Amino acid sequence: MSTQTLVSRRQTAFRLREDLLNRLTVEAKRQNRSLNNYVESALMKAIYRKPNHETLDAIKEAQEDLNMTELDMTNIDTFLKSLE
Repeated sequence: MSTQTLVSRRQTAFRLREDLLNRLTVEAKRQNRSLNNYVESALMKAIYRKPNHETLDAIKEAQEDLNMTELDMTNIDTFLKSLE
């Protein structure tokens, strides 16, 4: 016997751009999923996407490295030279 958590769902309606709805429908069919399941999954990923500790540490390290190096972006030549 498997244990499943019962999730309450509430029916709602949204107005979406027609081109967006068409793309969502095509992608849902491509993944052999219902439109509802595909959209709900996409929204869950967008809302609950949180990097793990290793990723957060890497982000922090990269930001610290960038703060130590001033990048001159006034033009392409000075930008490339500031990368050296």
